[in-house]
Amino acid sequence: MKKQTKAIRTQTGKTKYREHSTPLFLTSSFTFESAEQGKALFEETEAGNIYSRFSNPSVQEFVDKVCILEDMEDGVATATGMAAVFASMAALLKTGDHILACRALFGSAHQVITQILSKWGITHTYLDADASEADWEAAVQPNTRMIYLETPSNPGLDLVDLAMIGRIAKKHNIIFNVDNCFASPALQTPADFGADLVLHSATKFMDGQGRVLGGVVVGKKEYIKELRFFCRQTGPSMSPFNAWVLSKSLETLSLRMEKHSSNALALATALDKHPDVKSVKYPFLESHPQYHLAKQQMKAGGAVVTIELEGGFERVAAFMDALEIASLSSNLGDTRTIVTNPNTTTHAKLKPEEKAALGITEGLIRISVGLEDVEDLIEDFTQAVEVSVKSDILE
Repeated sequence: MKKQTKAIRTQTGKTKYREHSTPLFLTSSFTFESAEQGKALFEETEAGNIYSRFSNPSVQEFVDKVCILEDMEDGVATATGMAAVFASMAALLKTGDHILACRALFGSAHQVITQILSKWGITHTYLDADASEADWEAAVQPNTRMIYLETPSNPGLDLVDLAMIGRIAKKHNIIFNVDNCFASPALQTPADFGADLVLHSATKFMDGQGRVLGGVVVGKKEYIKELRFFCRQTGPSMSPFNAWVLSKSLETLSLRMEKHSSNALALATALDKHPDVKSVKYPFLESHPQYHLAKQQMKAGGAVVTIELEGGFERVAAFMDALEIASLSSNLGDTRTIVTNPNTTTHAKLKPEEKAALGITEGLIRISVGLEDVEDLIEDFTQAVEVSVKSDILE
């Protein structure tokens, strides 16, 4: 079977009630058939559930599906996407290690690397997304333990050559860790390029409807074993209810990402032609500086488009306030189109020079394109651009 079929058909074992849709295991703990079984479970000589901080059938079903979609061996689910990011680093890095990362990162991931891991004596080096193979090679240090990156990045939609990084990681025996949230496994499979770990904020496209929080890390068994120990002791557990919601959502992920991507490309193309939009960035738009790389490692361009307007925050505010369909929120990955200004929201805590290095300007707007009729979206965004222009003229 193809992996999409496997993911849809993967469920917890049927109970005596013969349900078709998998039940929700909303329980904090599990009973033992005997004292001997309890002993065996804690000694790990027998597999089974003990406590939902450790494992839960609803959570395991979700993890199993992500492993299938990402072509990975094992995985751990977490309460949030940032818990997945942090756990994937904290479980595998120690004092004296060095992490090599792409500069184009989500704001909180940047804070983890620069403000938290640094307190533990873990150093880092940042490279630009378009750095050459020679640049990445030169940045590898004897104590480099992990390469971490997002592609496409949040919010700048910068791409990193996964095949190139895979070669370097294999050559130097470095853990290759990829945040695949923006593409999702429906559009990109980092394991095909040598990734050892792949993580997601499941809150985004895996849920797809803005309902629950969640994160997941999947990868090679040797690394997931360490990650599972870390999570079991520190407790960033995913709620069984959230896992149940996410597991059902994965069954429509590919269909949703197809529509997200076609809508996003159509909206990006329309806005790219608008004379009052300074710039538009989208991986499958030919004007994207890494368009050919996007076509090589992604099946489609994804749901996120960024545009830039002249005039600073006042112009941005006028544009966003004029939107009639799109929601204003710092989240993304919803069926409903969402816009935000990263400069004042998701990346507000970065220093000015850090924002500049990532291309985050006052006029940058991140659009998470939803599943509405694309003609309605084009009309709404076009009129909002025109309203914002008129507001500049009136002032």
